[in-house]
Amino acid sequence: MTGKLYLVGVGPGDRDLLTLKAVRVLSEADCIAFPQKPGQGSMALEIAGAHVPDDKRLLPIAIPMELDRAPAQMAYDQGAAHIAALTDQGLSVAYLCEGDPLFYGSAMFLIERLATRTEIIIVPGITSLTAAAAVASRPLAARNDRLKVLPAPLDTETLRHELQHTESVAIIKVGRHFHRIRNLLRETGHEKALVIEHAMGTKQKISPLDAFADEERPYFSIILSYRGEEDWAR
Repeated sequence: MTGKLYLVGVGPGDRDLLTLKAVRVLSEADCIAFPQKPGQGSMALEIAGAHVPDDKRLLPIAIPMELDRAPAQMAYDQGAAHIAALTDQGLSVAYLCEGDPLFYGSAMFLIERLATRTEIIIVPGITSLTAAAAVASRPLAARNDRLKVLPAPLDTETLRHELQHTESVAIIKVGRHFHRIRNLLRETGHEKALVIEHAMGTKQKISPLDAFADEERPYFSIILSYRGEEDWAR
């Protein structure tokens, strides 16, 4: 494991859902790097912590979560430089990624900065999408169904068009967009959608779309809807 960067998916929240390969990499790597909001803890490290030896070298990378992308890009520049300094010395670094490194993950920003400098190995993880489907006991799609993954911050007209032309949909990054998304789901025939909060985490909650009052909104959530020909959502 000399001089390599491992991008390790740690799954959606349940520490038992790390793969055997992820656990092995965490035990063997020289350093564990992870993202965290400035001044706060790291969810990725919290998930993987039980599999990280106590004497392991840790490298927190503070990533601002702001609408302006410039501060975060600067943080990734600095984080990549710290990681490269270690791999240039022949040390192996495991960077923790919530869910899967390549499914809307921050790992992509390290790949674009370090791919020409060090060998990068991806260790896949369970995504929030598949975790939400599992806890809801609802298949995502079947046969010739179209499954779309839609980020909630997309503009209203784009979301309306996509929702009108799919049987199955998963909406991510819901947050402050919940009320607009709920109205669009109702309008496009997806009113039977489920809202899954903290899938496979200690605060897991599954609710029908209409269970939220006007002033309420879900957190750390994904919305699943199906209006195809199969019977599981009827």
